[in-house]
Amino acid sequence: MALVKDILETMEYGPAPEAAAEVLAWLKARRRFGHFINGGFTAAGKTFATDNPATGENLAEVTQGTAADVAAAVAAARAAQPAWAALPGHERARWLYALARHVQKRDRFLAVLEVLDNGKPIRETRDIDVPLVSRHFYHHAGWAEMLADEFPDAVPVGVCGQIIPWNFPLLMLAWKIAPALAAGNTVVLKPAEYTPLSALAFAEICAEVGLPPGVVNIVTGDGETGAALVAAPVDKIAFTGSTEVGRIIRRATAGTGKKLTLELGGKSPFIVFADADLDAAVEGVVDAIWFNQGQVCCAGSRILVAEAAEADFTARLTARLGKLRLGDPLDKCTDIGAIVHPVQLARIRDLVAQGQAAGAQLVQAECQLPAKGSFFAPGFMTGVHPANPVAVEEIFGPVATLTSFRTLDEAVELANNTRYGLAASIWTENISLALDIAARVKAGVIWVNATNLFDAGAGFGGMRESGFGREGGREGMAEYLKLPEPKPQPEAAPTRLDAAPLPGTPAAPGIDRTAKIYIGGTQKRPDGGYSYAVNAGSTHLGLAPLGNRKDIRNAVEAAHKAAGWGNATGHNRAQVLYFIAENLSARAAEFAARLASAGGDGAEVEASIRRLFYYAAQADKFDGAVHATKSAHVTLAMPEPFGVMGIACPNAAPLLGFVSLVAPAIAMGNRVVAIPAQSMPFAATDLYQVFDTSDLPGGVVNIITGARDELAKTLAQHDDVAAMWYCGSAEGGAMVEAESAGNLKATWTLRNRDWQGPGAQGPRFLARATQVKNIWVPYGE
Repeated sequence: MALVKDILETMEYGPAPEAAAEVLAWLKARRRFGHFINGGFTAAGKTFATDNPATGENLAEVTQGTAADVAAAVAAARAAQPAWAALPGHERARWLYALARHVQKRDRFLAVLEVLDNGKPIRETRDIDVPLVSRHFYHHAGWAEMLADEFPDAVPVGVCGQIIPWNFPLLMLAWKIAPALAAGNTVVLKPAEYTPLSALAFAEICAEVGLPPGVVNIVTGDGETGAALVAAPVDKIAFTGSTEVGRIIRRATAGTGKKLTLELGGKSPFIVFADADLDAAVEGVVDAIWFNQGQVCCAGSRILVAEAAEADFTARLTARLGKLRLGDPLDKCTDIGAIVHPVQLARIRDLVAQGQAAGAQLVQAECQLPAKGSFFAPGFMTGVHPANPVAVEEIFGPVATLTSFRTLDEAVELANNTRYGLAASIWTENISLALDIAARVKAGVIWVNATNLFDAGAGFGGMRESGFGREGGREGMAEYLKLPEPKPQPEAAPTRLDAAPLPGTPAAPGIDRTAKIYIGGTQKRPDGGYSYAVNAGSTHLGLAPLGNRKDIRNAVEAAHKAAGWGNATGHNRAQVLYFIAENLSARAAEFAARLASAGGDGAEVEASIRRLFYYAAQADKFDGAVHATKSAHVTLAMPEPFGVMGIACPNAAPLLGFVSLVAPAIAMGNRVVAIPAQSMPFAATDLYQVFDTSDLPGGVVNIITGARDELAKTLAQHDDVAAMWYCGSAEGGAMVEAESAGNLKATWTLRNRDWQGPGAQGPRFLARATQVKNIWVPYGE
């Protein structure tokens, strides 16, 4: 036995294993698990094994869910939902409180079970995962209590299908189930194939507290089970997982009316400036990429270091890497546990080998790997060029890349040089610098001098190909609620593009007016050189330019060049909107006559002026919040514009419909490529001179006339368009949602409505025109 004096010399850690006997006895007593449906467990069907990744030993057999199993779970949830939603908020709060308390009563059991099934160290499940699980149920018990006051008129979505990953099995369950139940929804949840056991243990807790049958249903299985849940008649799908599967789900749900939130992959930058506390930043790397074996969607996997600090930082990081302890995840002294499954281990090895083949060098801890189990020694890679596979692909393992930068602009450019946008970590002692970079990095979560901080009170979610929607906080609650939709209004079929001009006298005789498309603040002829006839009944109104794919491309480029609009203050944007309203008012009679010639309503002009005033008023008032989260931090929830948006406008109310969609988008700082009413585009093309005399910068609004659905498809497919609104047919809306899967842009498909009614303006338009960035800033010592 080692003597104390010798231990003090070496400072080596002795073994400190956590007992697993109680959990193993629980597993032995059950061995084969069925699904949890309608308040009870079904008999086990065809099963698959779930193994301990640290040893390879079998833990239990779990039932492979079928389409029939999913259907039974959805039916149970559907039957239970009306009564659950009808409960007063206080009653639902009591159930959520009970779930939180019972999780706490079994915290060590759940922590050990998670280690056995997932392979992560006991320190992480005990000190991070399980406490956050109970925190989410406590927090959302509060939302249930105050829902009617905080979300007036909102109602639950209905039945929610939820699919969670294997990296945080119980925590992801809480992230999804807690807000769904607080809002009055019922759920069918599918845990990951590799890690279903903590979800099944949670099902027992649901039964133990007496949760009404059907409120929570859990169906286990692989990807086929998840696909069956996506296809099932649920009202919402919430998915956390890979970007590739997220695309499949986006296409599968297109046109179904199902609400969708996607929290997908990431390749998050970890930016270290020369003035940073380098020792603290090194510890940040430990928490950013070696936490949970790097199997974290928001892991700081791309370390970007100021060239002046690169050598010093790399030396310190290498020294710290050598101190990490890899081994038995149940040992309280273990830093690095097991990779979740041999398949994932093989993927990590393959990507690292690809990176080395492309010229990168691997700096790796000299760890003695256990004889059994799936383990990979932590490390980082240097000499990584931007196109190297390890710089581009999500490794999802304990390996980061390290790259240097010289200037602030280069740091931002490197940080944003990814198709993802989930999170970022910024290290500097200069708070002004930190907040400047936080505003410029395209990510949904930003940590300043910290990393991987989570709390139920703050939203979490990504931008770009990291998905859309938020989980946690006020914005996460909103994802499980819906507001009453205005009654859909019938809309005439758009003008046929092959229609010839009608014979006879035009509606407005005089000098011929030539409408053009509008790109970058300039009137331009369409690329194809074609026009189409615009007719209203027996009256020929004129020829409109027929835009094509190249016109859309040019308009998107012009919109990107107008990026300064998003950096303008809300007051400045408001002034421009007021000017547009003022100049439209000066030409009200002209616009009214133009609309009347097409059988329109002259009152549309006055309504458009009022709408511009409304969004001018909101431009500097639709602002963010400070979330109450962890001590020593303030968490800023900042609504940010998407950037470039595509907007396809309705045929009805050609002026007011256009203004009702474009105004909120630009009020929030977006630049738009708009497709006006196909049957009456002149209401929009006549706005060119209004824009030009109202200080609207070129490229903020671009107008392409022509075939609405054809042009909308091009916009939906465009990878440099960040969000897309479409108002038109159900078929067109389904098309836009499906085609948006390429870069997973946020979409909003609206049906035509009374554009002078209350459902044609309001905060929901502003919320749809923004995405919330949560910035964690140190506050206090």
